[in-house]
Amino acid sequence: MEMVNIKINGMPLSVPSGITILEAARYAGIEIPTLCYLKKINQIGACRICMVEVKGARSLVASCVFPVNEGMEILTNSDRVRNSRRTTLELILSTHERKCLSCVRSTNCELQKLCKEYGVENESKFDGVTPDYAYDDSMPHMIRDNSKCILCRRCVGACEHQGIGAIGAVNRGFDTEIAPAFDKTLSETSCISCGQCIVACPVGALYEKDDTARVFEALSDPTKHVAI
Repeated sequence: MEMVNIKINGMPLSVPSGITILEAARYAGIEIPTLCYLKKINQIGACRICMVEVKGARSLVASCVFPVNEGMEILTNSDRVRNSRRTTLELILSTHERKCLSCVRSTNCELQKLCKEYGVENESKFDGVTPDYAYDDSMPHMIRDNSKCILCRRCVGACEHQGIGAIGAVNRGFDTEIAPAFDKTLSETSCISCGQCIVACPVGALYEKDDTARVFEALSDPTKHVAI
C-alpha cells in the first residue's frame, strides 16, 4: 500500500494514499466533528461541520471528501476553523425547531452536543423566515418531523443502502426538504419499516412512536383485565 507523509496540527503522520483528511485524522486519533458523514454510506460534504484548514488552499475544505496528498499540512482546530463551524451551526439553528427540552433526542443529539461545544446559543442571529415543514405520522412505527431536520441526508443514504430509496431531497434552495417524492407520506412509499433511517438521524427529525401513554390508559381502564 502506497503511503504519503502529512502533518495534522503539526503532528507528522504516514497514512495510506487516497484516504480523506477525516479518515487520516481518525487514523491518528484526532477528532474532527461531523453531522452528515456515515462511513461508506454518506460521504457528501453537505453539513460543512468537518471543514479544516489546509496550508496553501484558498479556502477551508470539507475533510470528509478531500483526499490527502504528499506533504499536506492540515489544521483541524484553528480560530478560522472554529469560527466557521460556529457560523454553520448558527445557520442550521436558524430554521431548526429549538424545543430541545421536549425533544426525544435531548442530551443524545449530535447537533445539541456540537452547539454546546462551540458555544452556540439557542437563539440564532440568522433567525428569519421559517419554512412550512412536513410532519408525517402515517407509519405505525415512526414519526417524521422535518422541523428538526438539518438536511444531512444520512437517512437518505441509509435508506438507499437498504436498497429501498423511499425518501430523498425534494424541492430546491430554501425549500429543500427530505421527503418521499410527489408529496406522498411514508405509508404510500416502499418503506419496509426497517428503522435504519431513525438510527442514522443525528437529531430528532426521525424517531420511534411512543405508545407508553396508551399502555397506561389501558392499565387504568377498569373494564380491562391484565392476564399473567
